[in-house]
Amino acid sequence: MLRQPRLARAAVLFALVSPLAAADTLVFTAIPDEDETRLQQRFQAVADYLADELDVDVRFIPVTSYAASVTAFRNNQVQLAWFGGFTGVQARELVPGSQAIAQGAEDPEYKSYFIANQATGIEPVESDTAPEALKGLTFTFGSQSSTSGRLMPEYFLTRDLGASPNALFERVGYSGNHSRTVSLVQSGAYQAGVLSYTAWENEVDQGNVDPERVQVVWDSPTYPDYHWTVRGDVDERFGEGFTERLKQALIDMDDPDLLASFPRSGFIPASNEDFQPIHDVAVSLDLL
Repeated sequence: MLRQPRLARAAVLFALVSPLAAADTLVFTAIPDEDETRLQQRFQAVADYLADELDVDVRFIPVTSYAASVTAFRNNQVQLAWFGGFTGVQARELVPGSQAIAQGAEDPEYKSYFIANQATGIEPVESDTAPEALKGLTFTFGSQSSTSGRLMPEYFLTRDLGASPNALFERVGYSGNHSRTVSLVQSGAYQAGVLSYTAWENEVDQGNVDPERVQVVWDSPTYPDYHWTVRGDVDERFGEGFTERLKQALIDMDDPDLLASFPRSGFIPASNEDFQPIHDVAVSLDLL
């Protein structure tokens, strides 16, 4: 099985940001799970909202990979990040005192969609276990550090089909993000793949999915996933009570346009303990 290094060497787009950003600027990032242009639009709007709510300068900085988001958080190049379940666990392991503070209302029961090119002839199934029909196909995950695009799908496949992905599939790939997974399976470059269910729905809404060429064949069981994590030292930099103010600002976010871009119906409190199942799965797969 192809292993993700504990801390991948990945370039981060921080040309103008020093490891210790100005004390009056809150810098945040997000895992690059979808098209970069959409991410930039989404999180610039979030930066503007947080600046107004917190009365501090807020800057969004994109990163080139999931691993780069963890690196930036560890190096204090960002103080806040929109992580997936696994990247959040990785970041908090590296930065003691960091806290998961908020998650989407849908995120405690997240899920993955397994998709297949229509040429495979695989029929959608409703089952608690991964379909046997996936065996022997070419298969692409998303990022190697993705919770919904790699970690939990690999766990379900191994649990249900009795072997690691390299033994189950003719060829295994890693697309890098959910949008590319759809493109690769739709084009036939891979016969099947897996991605976040919200990313699939985004691609459908954007008109990027041709149902004559690709379809969802299995919904995974649910698990906790995306959330906001903040470094434990932000109160020292921005003032006593800043963490709670930041948490409340995220929970109070009710602009329909902002929420639709995630997409989430709203944000709710989160804690490090909520993601213990993700930690345990990562350990069981020898990925943490």
